[in-house]
Amino acid sequence: MSTMISEIYDALRDAGASEEKARKAAEAMAGVDNKHQDVKHEFATLRGEFNTIKWMLATNLTLTLLVLGKLFLR
Repeated sequence: MSTMISEIYDALRDAGASEEKARKAAEAMAGVDNKHQDVKHEFATLRGEFNTIKWMLATNLTLTLLVLGKLFLR
């Protein structure tokens, strides 16, 4: 049996759903919650990579401007 969200299962049972339907719906919702966590993790990873790229670009731009300034302001 896969994991399920007990609060959803209990709410569906109280609402009159059969035990089998309530169990399947709660298991399906647990799967959606796991996928949601995976997506959040992927976005956090991408955000970290994007911050690194921004830092690298800023460093490169600064060094380029310093070199050009030295060349033209002699």
